[in-house]
Amino acid sequence: MKRTTLSLIAGATALAAVTGFAALTAPDGAAAPEAGATTRLPVERAGLVCPAPSTSEVAETQYTSYTPTGTAAGKAAGRTEQPTALLRTAANAAPADGTAKKPKPAKAPATVTAPGKPVTAEADGGSVPAVTGAATGTLAPGWTVQQTTVVPAGGARGLLGLSCGAPDTDFWFPAASTGKDRQDYVHLTNPDDTAAVADIELYGPEGVLKSQFTEGIPVPAHSTVPVLLSTLTSQPAQRDVTVHVTTRSGRVGAALAAADDKLGSDWISPAADPASTAVLPGIPADATAVRLVALAPGEEDADLKVQLVTASGTIVPAGGGSLHVKSGMTAAADLPDLTRGAVGSLLLTPSDPKKPTPVVAALEVVRGKGENTEIAFVPAVAAVSARATVADNRAKGTTLSLTAPGADAQVKVTASAGSEGGTPVSKTVTVKAGTTTVLTDLVPGGLKGSYALTVEPLSGGKVYASRTLALPEDGTPMFTIQTFVDDRGTVEVPTAHQDLGVLD
Repeated sequence: MKRTTLSLIAGATALAAVTGFAALTAPDGAAAPEAGATTRLPVERAGLVCPAPSTSEVAETQYTSYTPTGTAAGKAAGRTEQPTALLRTAANAAPADGTAKKPKPAKAPATVTAPGKPVTAEADGGSVPAVTGAATGTLAPGWTVQQTTVVPAGGARGLLGLSCGAPDTDFWFPAASTGKDRQDYVHLTNPDDTAAVADIELYGPEGVLKSQFTEGIPVPAHSTVPVLLSTLTSQPAQRDVTVHVTTRSGRVGAALAAADDKLGSDWISPAADPASTAVLPGIPADATAVRLVALAPGEEDADLKVQLVTASGTIVPAGGGSLHVKSGMTAAADLPDLTRGAVGSLLLTPSDPKKPTPVVAALEVVRGKGENTEIAFVPAVAAVSARATVADNRAKGTTLSLTAPGADAQVKVTASAGSEGGTPVSKTVTVKAGTTTVLTDLVPGGLKGSYALTVEPLSGGKVYASRTLALPEDGTPMFTIQTFVDDRGTVEVPTAHQDLGVLD
C-alpha cells in the first residue's frame, strides 16, 4: 500500500447549542406569544474518534474522509468562519492487560476544503496511533471517516473496516467473546481535554460475568486505552459475550476489535440502542456461517421471531425461526444455510406483539471454508432518518443492501466523486415492503480512487442499510460490513419570538 501522510479530516457528531425557552408574562398579565415552530439547521461543529487500527507490523491502513453535499451543508445563517478540520493523535495509555506500546509519532494533520470529494491517507505497520478528528462550518454536517485495514497474514489476518464513531457515554457490543480462539479488545478513546472514567460489564449465557478491573477505568484526556476482555474475568472462557460500556464521567469513543485464530478478524461497531424490533442488514449471499447473538438488558425475558428479508420477500429461516433470550443473559443461535445464495437481512420482532421486550443484537458472519475463511460482524442498526454515508468504496467489491421491513420506501443513493477523480452519480431506488434491494453497480463516472455512498430516504417506510466491501487476498475472501448510521448533520432549533414587554 502506498504510504502517504496519515490524516483525518473533517468531523461528525451533532454538537450544536439548542436555545431553551421559558414562559414569559407581559406586565398586563397577558401571556407572551409562544415560540414558533422549530427549524432544522446544519450542525456547526462535529467530532469523530478512530481507534488504533492494528498491532500487526504487516497491517496496511487507509483512512477515507468525506463530507457529503446537499441540503444539510453550508446553509446555516451567520456562518462566517473559515471551515476547519484537525487531526490529533491520542496517546496510548496503559492497557488493562498490563502491556504498553510506544505510540507512533503523530504526523502533520491535513484538511478538507470542500464537501463532495473524499480525501484519503495511508499508514502502515502496527504502531499507528488512535486519532481524533474535529470539524467546523460547512465541513461538519454529515462528515464521516472510514478506517480500512488489511492484515494479510498472522493471527489478526483479515480485512478490518470501521466507520469511526462519535464519542458518547453508552455502548453495547453483542457478538464479543472471551473464547480461547479469540482476542477481543475494547478500545476506549477520549477526545476531550478532561479525563473520562469508564465501566465495562460482560454478559455471558448465565448472566453477568464476575469481573475485575471493569469499574472505574480511567481514560486520560486525548488518550486511548485498549482493554483485553479475557483479562477482565476469572470465569471460564465464553464463546458468546455481550459487552456494555458506560462512562461515569466524560465521554469516549468505543469500538471492539475481534480476532479469531481460525476465522479472521474485524471490528465490531456498537449496536443500536435496545429496542423490541431489530434489523441486521446485508448478510452476504455466500455466507458459510451466520451466528445470531442477542441480549435482553431489562428485567423481562424476550421471545423473538427471527425472519430473513430477501429480495423476493420475508421468510422464516429453516430451523431458526425463534429465539428465547433470558433477562440479562446472552443468547446465541447458529443459522445454517441462511442466505442460500442471495443477500438478505435479519429481522427480529416480538413473538407476541403485545409483549415487546428491548434487546440488543449482532451477527457473526463467516465467508469461505477451511483455512481460507474470513469473519465480519453486523450489529443491529437504526433506520436512516435523514441521511447516512459510508466512505471507502471500491470500483469492484462493493455491495449496498437496502431493507424496508414494513412498507414500501423510496431512497436516493449517491456515489460521490472519486478520491482521485470521477463524476458523482445518483439513483432513486424503490424498496418494496418486506424486501432487501441490492446495488452493486452504482459507481462514479470515470472513477479513480475510492468513493463514498450516501443514502437519503425520500418517502415511505423505514429503510435500513449496510455496505459490504470485499477485497480477496491470496484465496481468502476478505470482507467487512459497515451499517449506515444516520449522520445527524442537522439539529432542531426552536424559533424564538421577540417580546419587548419584559423590558417594561
